[in-house]
Amino acid sequence: MKIARCSERGNVFYGIVEGGFVFELGKGPFEGGFAGAAEKTDKSHELANVTILAPCEPSKIVAVGLNYRAHAAEFNKPLPEEPMLFLKPSTAVIGAGCKIVYPSHMSRRVDYEGELAVVIGRAAKDVSAIDAPEYVLGYTCFNDVTARDLQGKDIQYTRAKGFDTFAPMGPWIETGLNPLDARIETYLNGEKRQDSSTADMIFNVFELLSFISHVMTLKPGDVIATGTPSGVGKMKPDNTVEVRIAGIGSLINTVAGK
Repeated sequence: MKIARCSERGNVFYGIVEGGFVFELGKGPFEGGFAGAAEKTDKSHELANVTILAPCEPSKIVAVGLNYRAHAAEFNKPLPEEPMLFLKPSTAVIGAGCKIVYPSHMSRRVDYEGELAVVIGRAAKDVSAIDAPEYVLGYTCFNDVTARDLQGKDIQYTRAKGFDTFAPMGPWIETGLNPLDARIETYLNGEKRQDSSTADMIFNVFELLSFISHVMTLKPGDVIATGTPSGVGKMKPDNTVEVRIAGIGSLINTVAGK
């Protein structure tokens, strides 16, 4: 099931995408503390007539560094013994079709990083990896946009990862995905740059959710960006970047100069 957050004539709503239509939900998927309880209504919209927004409004995005074996090798880094966590602000979120703004006033090297993102369905604290699936609403495509030169300069990741527009996600939340072996690809101007499977993750989705929930409470609508495969590279203004995950779809954004 694909759950989209949409806008039509200023009205924002959640809906189920089926074929060329979006069927509105009676209540949002995060309402009432029980993810997935909402059911679709008979009110529908043609998909072509609505604007697809970022699929959720997270209070925080918890991202993971060096979580693919090939990506660690690409940067000549040892495999981490525990997940390497950092945060991206909610103000960085944009949806499919929105522009990534290149912060040329500060950076000369901005990279794409295609990732699988986990959307939390209900509050999670001290959750076991075995129970973790119960706290997941679904999955979406994510681009962990990074000012690589600032990342090296600052050591910590806040500035390099935190610019406005540096967290594109979408186009919707897929509830039926198997996150343990999903193909993930990234294209730059139509040329494939990343091609891997989530099976190459060092820490899988459920291990990450458990680990993070023992550090901080995950709220409904929060997002875990699970790390990127090998093949990261730079983007420039006027480039188009697409993150494609089998079973979800494509997240496409263009890069704009500032």
